[in-house]
Amino acid sequence: MAVSIRGKTLSVPILQGGMGIGVSLEKLAGAVAANGGMGTLSAAFCGFREPDFRTNAREANLRALVGQIARAKELAKGAGLVAVNVMVAAAQYADSVRTALRAGVDAVVCGAGLPKDLPVLAAEAENDEAALAPVVSGGRSAALISKLWDRRYNRVPDFVVLEGPLAGGHLGFSLAEAREAQEGRPRPISELLGEVLESLAPFREKYGRDIPVFVAGGVRNGAELRRYMDQGAAGAQFATRFIATEECDASPAYKQALLEAKGEDITIVQSPVGMPGRALKSPLIRRVEAGEQPGITRCDRCLAACEPKTAPYCISKALIAAVEGDWENGLFFCGANAGEVNALSTVEEQMDQIMNEWRTAT
Repeated sequence: MAVSIRGKTLSVPILQGGMGIGVSLEKLAGAVAANGGMGTLSAAFCGFREPDFRTNAREANLRALVGQIARAKELAKGAGLVAVNVMVAAAQYADSVRTALRAGVDAVVCGAGLPKDLPVLAAEAENDEAALAPVVSGGRSAALISKLWDRRYNRVPDFVVLEGPLAGGHLGFSLAEAREAQEGRPRPISELLGEVLESLAPFREKYGRDIPVFVAGGVRNGAELRRYMDQGAAGAQFATRFIATEECDASPAYKQALLEAKGEDITIVQSPVGMPGRALKSPLIRRVEAGEQPGITRCDRCLAACEPKTAPYCISKALIAAVEGDWENGLFFCGANAGEVNALSTVEEQMDQIMNEWRTAT
């Protein structure tokens, strides 16, 4: 059951997905790690509560990230691993990666694009101990990043997160594929897992070690975790269910919005990142769909690919509104099964439940 990642051990095969802005910071990540899993902070505009954020966002974010990693590791008390999730599409992608690695994070996980230069950033940060991992959507992207790292840097991923089409937040699938999944016709994670394991096999053989694959996106419980592990996964990543915990860094109002949500309240949105995403159908999303959302009046250039003149809304402003509990103006990312989350608990209770289901599954 324990999983080895770059010389460090997870006593339980559970990753907590990074959720930004501000949903998974030091309290949530530290609690998951303390219980033997991998707790993941989100680097996305993580300094939004710093007093100088509006005037000096870049420095505020990097300063906050260093402090949050330190506090998460204190809360972990030497157990589990503390990771940071950094979006490749973020304007501060490289700075955030280097800062996290210099701060002593155990792992860097990168999604919203393929982190082609992640090993270079690790070398620049002079950290060869941290694990580096891409988020992939299938065998093709897993093979692409592995071939590139192998050819250019003589290295392959230390683990891989396979995120299926039922995940929350930004999705590595087309808008049509995301909508098909929302309508009940997703590509099975089992199928995607088989592709990823096959694509990684030559690199496992070449480097003489395992490359653990963690499945994510719509993994409901410990029984499903057991099934995917029987099919070759090292474990699973859970995210939405951790929002409804006392330790989650989001506001009580954010958690309540999730607890009150039903399946029909979840929709696919087009993000300014240029990727589809899954979120609750808040008033903001309804205004965007109706073409009634006012244009962007201020841009902090948080995303490299965002064009404020044509973007339907400011994603950083909407995510900050959400984490602070502003239902009217917030973008509330969530997974496809968010409607099944209906009670507040603790991280320890969530992880115990998952592992008890895993043990009793047949």
